[in-house]
Amino acid sequence: MSARGHAFGIDIGGSGVKGAVVDLATGDLVHKRIKIATPQPSTPNAVAAAVAELVAAAKWHGPVGITLPAVVLGGLARTAANIDKSWIGTDARAMFSAALGGREVTVLNDADAAGLAEDRYGAAKAFAGLVLMLTFGTGIGSALLYHGTLVPNTELGHVEIDGRKTEHRAAASVKEREGLSYEQWAAEVSTVLITLENLFWPNVIVAGGGISRDAEQWIPLLTNRTTVIPAHLKNAAGIVGAAMAIDAGLAP
Repeated sequence: MSARGHAFGIDIGGSGVKGAVVDLATGDLVHKRIKIATPQPSTPNAVAAAVAELVAAAKWHGPVGITLPAVVLGGLARTAANIDKSWIGTDARAMFSAALGGREVTVLNDADAAGLAEDRYGAAKAFAGLVLMLTFGTGIGSALLYHGTLVPNTELGHVEIDGRKTEHRAAASVKEREGLSYEQWAAEVSTVLITLENLFWPNVIVAGGGISRDAEQWIPLLTNRTTVIPAHLKNAAGIVGAAMAIDAGLAP
C-alpha cells in the first residue's frame, strides 16, 4: 500500500485481465482501469506475463492484490474456472511474485474479492452481521462475510438441491441457454436462496454478475425471506477487493 492509502488490484477473468489503483479510503478507482485480453490458452506463465504487462503499464511499484477464478489456499490454486486447468496445483502467489520482480503479492478467489468490496464500500455497506454475496454468471460465485471478516472459498454454487448444483439451476447462463423468462428464472433463484438462507441466515444477500444490471426485472419476483439487493460496484468490485486484500491480510 502506498503512503497515500492507495493499493493496486487486478481481477483475472476468462476474457480479460483488469487492474487499477484503488483509494482504500473510498473504494474508488484512482484512474481508469487498464484491461488486457486474457491470453489463450490461459496458462499460468501466460497470465503471469499479462499481469506483469498490466502493472508496468500502470507504473505501479508496490505490492499487488490479484483475484483468480479459483479456490485459493495459501497462495495455491486448487481449482480452475474459466482459466486453463493447468492452474490447478500451481503456486499462484509465487508465480505472480516472480513475474513482478519478487514484490509482495496477495492472491484470492474472485467472488471473495467482490464480496469484500461490496461489504465495505458497496451494496452491503449499511448492513451489519452476516452478508452473503452471490454472483450470477456462467456459474454462481459466492462470498460470505461476518462483520467484514471473510469466510474464504465458500463455493456455494456447488451446493446440491434435489440432486442438482445451484449453479446448474440458477446461473445467468441457465436463463440464457434454456430461454427462461425472468419469472421462470426467478423461481429457480428463489429455490437456491431459500436453501442458502436456511443454512446461513444472512442479514442481506447481494446479487452480482452482469444480470444484476437488470435487477428491477427479477429481484421483485423473488420469494425468499432475506432482503436481496443488487451489487453497486459492478466490474470494479474484483479490482477493489483485490486491493483491499493486500492491506490487513484478508486473503487465505
